[in-house]
Amino acid sequence: MQFKMRIMKKLTLIASCVALLLSSCAHEYNQVFKSGDYTYKYEYAKQSYAQGKYSRAIPLLQELVTMKKGSTEGEECLYMLAMAEYGMKDYETAAEYFKKYYSSYPKGKFAENAKYFVGESLYQNAPEPRLDQSTTITAIAAFQEFLDLYPDARLKQQATNRLFALQDLLVEKEYKSAKLYFDMGTYFGNCTSGGNNYEACIVTAQTALKDYPYSNRREEFASLIMKGKYELAKMSVEKKQLERYQDAEDECYGFINEYPDSKDRALAEKYIEKCKQYEKEHPEEIYRISELDLSHLGHVSDSSTRLGYYITVKELS
Repeated sequence: MQFKMRIMKKLTLIASCVALLLSSCAHEYNQVFKSGDYTYKYEYAKQSYAQGKYSRAIPLLQELVTMKKGSTEGEECLYMLAMAEYGMKDYETAAEYFKKYYSSYPKGKFAENAKYFVGESLYQNAPEPRLDQSTTITAIAAFQEFLDLYPDARLKQQATNRLFALQDLLVEKEYKSAKLYFDMGTYFGNCTSGGNNYEACIVTAQTALKDYPYSNRREEFASLIMKGKYELAKMSVEKKQLERYQDAEDECYGFINEYPDSKDRALAEKYIEKCKQYEKEHPEEIYRISELDLSHLGHVSDSSTRLGYYITVKELS
């Protein structure tokens, strides 16, 4: 019982000391904050920043940035303010202060670091792939500008790695969008402006491959294009089916050629068989034109250029 009492007394004493210390620190901070001695404020803010007490440093630095604007101390205060906001994980505010520093002191002592941390702050604030990626795009531009301005920068490799990571976010968003279109398939509720989900899937995936040719999602995009074209052919009206099955078949051959060891190779081969089966079951729609008179469409002449196209009876009529 006495042992427990001693422990309780010690805990009470510790709690009292902590409360007293906090009260003392708060009193000291209030004195500094209300003081008109800006040199004193500057030293206290600098010390708080060095100790990682950013919540204390920030209000003082905000005042000092204005009061010491244009001076060496003012420059340092603005950079510390940006870094303190970054340390508090207020990345949006940090990015704005880093931009302000660079625009105010483009040749300043911390200019290179400030330029890097504009991108880094935006990178830390980048949303997950399913959300709007405006911040991601802005971060990419910021890192690209940093690398253009400082090609031999100490943080060059880190900035390059951030660029790749941000591009991967954009790729992931495009992949999720393309896959969502494919998964929605024949659902027309979202097709208010014409077209259909398979066409949207194909266009989204093709654009992604064009914009990000070295993406680690390249095979997945190619697979979605192939699947989308086959499913589009299946659901098309009769007058468009032949052309679309032929397009799907070509896409399958291209996919196998580029990704011979893909897990979707068997599916591509299955699609090819289905496409050929459709052509076999609809011979009346297909005419092989070996020689085509360009001046009279539908008239075959020995002197015409060999084109080797498939065209439908309706196109010949």
